[in-house]
Amino acid sequence: MKIDLSENIRAMRRARALTQQQLADALGVTAGAVYKWEAGLSAPDLSLLVELADLFDTSVDVLLGYEARSNRQADTAARLRGYLLSRDSAGLAEANKALIRYPNSFDIVYQSALLYYLFGLTSGDKPLLRRSVELMERAILLLEQNTDPKISEISITYDMAVANMELGESERALELLKSANPRGINDDAIGQYLAGICNRPEEAAEYLSTALVSASAALIRIVNGFMNVYFKREDYASGEAVLKLALNFLAGLKSEGKSSLFDKPCASFYACLAYAQMKLGKMDAARASLLSAKRLTEGFDKSPDYSADSLRFVTASMRQTAFDGLGGTAMEAVVNAIKALESERLSSLWEETGNE
Repeated sequence: MKIDLSENIRAMRRARALTQQQLADALGVTAGAVYKWEAGLSAPDLSLLVELADLFDTSVDVLLGYEARSNRQADTAARLRGYLLSRDSAGLAEANKALIRYPNSFDIVYQSALLYYLFGLTSGDKPLLRRSVELMERAILLLEQNTDPKISEISITYDMAVANMELGESERALELLKSANPRGINDDAIGQYLAGICNRPEEAAEYLSTALVSASAALIRIVNGFMNVYFKREDYASGEAVLKLALNFLAGLKSEGKSSLFDKPCASFYACLAYAQMKLGKMDAARASLLSAKRLTEGFDKSPDYSADSLRFVTASMRQTAFDGLGGTAMEAVVNAIKALESERLSSLWEETGNE
């Protein structure tokens, strides 16, 4: 609801080329009264509102500037999402009303929980955070109504854990994170909290190690996806840049003089990097990239190591076999990558590199 009575009286009077005195005379009031209406210092009584609406040939609702809103469940949920996106704290009052109207609606409860969560986090307001946790717990009970695949009990539990950590309830936060941690998706957060707030570095190192390996594997998948996007767009400069980004990061994880479980994807990336550089006319750089691929394949195939504990920073012992889809050996990984690019020029350059 929005009331703009003072602005509307002034705008409608001017639209009819009336002075404040002329409007006052028509209504039988003083010019001072009209001035106060337009300045927002006072408002006409109900009978005068009806006369004003009749004079301006409009309705009282339009004169007041009243905007009727739909309070249907879907429209209310959409408004709550809008408040969240705009980070408008007025959404808290809207959430309170919505929860009274629709206490058993997942969309309403969840969007309201996020509003309390947002403003509780940004302001450090503990009552708001506690309210957000209560609403998230209720949202989990209503999850069967949810139609958004990105929202699950795991994602809601993660937000509850963050709220609990901000409330100083670190053990409860860790309990929540560990209870909803399939494939170690919360290992990074668990490790961060253990190392920092909980002051348990040894336990933290185990979680951070697995998180680092998982994040590196995710980076490889993401870069591989971007590389294919850029190659299909023939944007070889961007393809070169994203491949260098991954190779530089993964090189920082490699222990001096040791093979790494990431050597096979890195060798494959070097072959793809050579292709991008060749397309950009950087033949010397392409040869250098293929030589890097060759050195990696020779080193890895001579002494293959699929254990993550050979990586820098990793203290946990983890056997990894997730990257064998590239080929049985690192050499096969490079050859397969070159075949997939279907470039005779790149194949010839690789053969030349093998003879050097």
